[in-house]
Amino acid sequence: MTLGGLLSDVPQWVYDTSGSVCVVVSLVHLFEKRVTYWHWSNASLIPYFLLFAGTRQYMLAGLQVSYLIFGIHGWWLWKLEARRDRHGTRFAEGFWYNLGWVLTLAIFAYTAAITELVGVWAWLQFAITSLALIANWGTTRKWRWSWFVWMAVNVASAIYFARQGFWAQFALQFVLFAMSVQGARAWRRKSSTSTSPHAVVI
Repeated sequence: MTLGGLLSDVPQWVYDTSGSVCVVVSLVHLFEKRVTYWHWSNASLIPYFLLFAGTRQYMLAGLQVSYLIFGIHGWWLWKLEARRDRHGTRFAEGFWYNLGWVLTLAIFAYTAAITELVGVWAWLQFAITSLALIANWGTTRKWRWSWFVWMAVNVASAIYFARQGFWAQFALQFVLFAMSVQGARAWRRKSSTSTSPHAVVI
């Protein structure tokens, strides 16, 4: 049996559930700004890619690859910041911070190019993608406002997934919205007690 045939025999709920579990665990680590957030977040992209590719949702599958690129960038940026804050080791901050914008614009252009913006649901998907990229960028910089953008993503995604009949994804948005509220509160408390706005716990 080929690998493709083997993967097609796996029930969709396995990919859906495993990806959702990884996302929830990743947010728990994100509350404390732990670099392990990126490990769990990137791990969630594997089952999600298989889920969307298996259901011929090629645009969403491609976005998982794009998010992986962003995730690797975020992970390395946090490592560099942690090294700077702990040992005073400087790095090319201008290059690494601006690289995030370059990746964001590249992913956005890629998404726009493969999307046929016909009808309200296509535009909603476009809006979800745009907001998610903005939220991703804010997360790499550990900016508190990124949580509020994620809340907007959760609301829009819940509407979209309900329309598509992805009920597990629909339910997950409510969990993620609640966790985003908690994350915004946790970062507010942390910013009021931390001596460094970029402190990362590894």
